[in-house]
Amino acid sequence: MRHAALALIGIALGGPVRAQTIAITGGTVYPVSGPKLENATVVLRDGKIAAVGTDVPVPDGATRVDAKGRWVTPGLIHLRTTLGIHLLDSGGDEETQEYIREGQVKASFTVADAIDPAIMTIPVARMEGITSAAAVPSEGLIPGQAVLFDLAGDRLEDMLVKGPMAMVADLSESAKKSGGGSRAGAVQRLRRVLRDAREYAERREDFRKAQIQPLAADAEDLEALQPVLGGSVPLYVIANRRSDIENALRIAAEFQLRLAIYGGIEAWQMAPALAAAKVPVILEPLTDSPAFDALGARLDNATLLREAGVTVAAAQTDAAHFRDLRQAAGNQVRNGMSWDDALRTVTLAPAEVALVGARYGSLDAGKVANVVVWSGDPLELSSRVEHLFIRGRAVPLVSRQTELLQRYRKLPPAY
Repeated sequence: MRHAALALIGIALGGPVRAQTIAITGGTVYPVSGPKLENATVVLRDGKIAAVGTDVPVPDGATRVDAKGRWVTPGLIHLRTTLGIHLLDSGGDEETQEYIREGQVKASFTVADAIDPAIMTIPVARMEGITSAAAVPSEGLIPGQAVLFDLAGDRLEDMLVKGPMAMVADLSESAKKSGGGSRAGAVQRLRRVLRDAREYAERREDFRKAQIQPLAADAEDLEALQPVLGGSVPLYVIANRRSDIENALRIAAEFQLRLAIYGGIEAWQMAPALAAAKVPVILEPLTDSPAFDALGARLDNATLLREAGVTVAAAQTDAAHFRDLRQAAGNQVRNGMSWDDALRTVTLAPAEVALVGARYGSLDAGKVANVVVWSGDPLELSSRVEHLFIRGRAVPLVSRQTELLQRYRKLPPAY
């Protein structure tokens, strides 16, 4: 086992570039896409999952990871974070705020430009089993583009999974600021921006020659909205009240958009409509406190949505609580959801919502090898990550906190 551990560390820290094969053996494997497999083997090769099953042979020369008595799952995916941008929740990252001072519609802004691969929150997230995350801009009617990235790599280019993952719009309580002081104003302005983006696409030359009436946004922002109008990039609308979710559904139907709801605190009241429209919801399962934006908050929100057939992804939007993602999923079980569905809300469901379900979110041959070996049930707080692989490479479970702990443990008693 010592040689295997050294080999894994060599892979993670950038050893010789060659085909790498890793076999995780003897564990209880939860593929998410199918039933659990006892005493199974997962083979990782060249960054992909090569094989999963109870009768999979270990390839010659493979590095073995003994997972006997352990649980093996896909890496967790967090779809609404500020990971890679800033350390604490300060009400919006500085990069986004710079754009907000210039206006409320910044569709061309991509939060990818603000991501720092070396920021110390990323290793902390990995130690909680999170292997992929979406960085999401905030503030404004259309604050910009969210991106999905894997939590390992020295450069954004090496980490990026999908960019843009989605365009973000805000119809929540904070939308009053971008709609002339009212929620109705925000809805009206969003409609106008989308109409103008559609008109811009039809009359680009007239716009260039100033032979068109003034439009609701700059050319670069109207251009950035074209993939949204074309359906290749989803529109994620921040909406919590039932009335705001209804407005988002109306706008999506009017412009034939691919829609997802961020927040959705009162989404349970709209469950049949959301299911019929095939609109997923990305929500915080632990939200139960009534507020101006969510008088109908309840802890079984995710369960009611899932029972109605809505795709649900769990999230923890507070920057200080991103590590609580699996706790949030576990609390869904406490509030009526099946364990399998709860695990799905932090693995395959977010991958499907981000339109990368063909490559991420489950342990199936051919998918990206983001895999976690847990000491026990990953939805139990007492369980810990023992091995973590991103794109088939072992990642050391080290963070700034663990480094400080080891440093001060070794200090002499007189210090």
